[in-house]
Amino acid sequence: MTRPFRRYSAGARWYDLLSGERWVYRAGRVAGIGLMDLRPGDIVLDLGCGTGLNFPLVRAAVGEAGHIVGVDRSADMLAVAQGRVRREGWPNVTLIEADAAELDIVDVRERVEAATGRPGGVDGVLSTYALSVMRGSAGEAWARAVDLVRPDGALGVVDMQPPTGRWRILSPLARLACAFGGADIQARPWRFVARDAAPGSVREAVVRGGHIVAAVGRLPGPDALTVRS
Repeated sequence: MTRPFRRYSAGARWYDLLSGERWVYRAGRVAGIGLMDLRPGDIVLDLGCGTGLNFPLVRAAVGEAGHIVGVDRSADMLAVAQGRVRREGWPNVTLIEADAAELDIVDVRERVEAATGRPGGVDGVLSTYALSVMRGSAGEAWARAVDLVRPDGALGVVDMQPPTGRWRILSPLARLACAFGGADIQARPWRFVARDAAPGSVREAVVRGGHIVAAVGRLPGPDALTVRS
């Protein structure tokens, strides 16, 4: 993961401008966060939060009573995210610099409780365009994040694949965007949602010519007996 991470981190200052966010990738965030059905007061873990591009959309859903916990390995990305939080005057955002694949579950729970006064973890986890950058560590990162989610909590992944159908003509541009961020366009990390969510709870949205897939589900409730494969 070293080389992709260096590319991802080195572009922090220009990421929002050069990543195609406005024209392409914001649509996936809007679709995924919309499908999560977040409620006012929810606590949401943004896994691989980068520069905080999800924060406005999540805050609109959880309100002032909710809370966002942004986790990212890159100090450069978090510096941009912190600047965004400071400019907007958001008091309900906690940023944690950590490798998601080595996330200290106990520490995060304690920090969430300290910030919100609520024990027990978070109400949902969201990862947008991040698991495909983590490559071989994506599975472990996702598993640790899911361990923080309360029963019946929301699971959301938004990520990329090669464009399909008549949109295949844009494949070179899509691959260039993935190369800029160090992402694996073939990773398809939304499969984690289908694996871990309760049967029948998974919903998907495919946007931008099939290039972006948003998958959302809910963890089984407290009375369900599940075995994660």
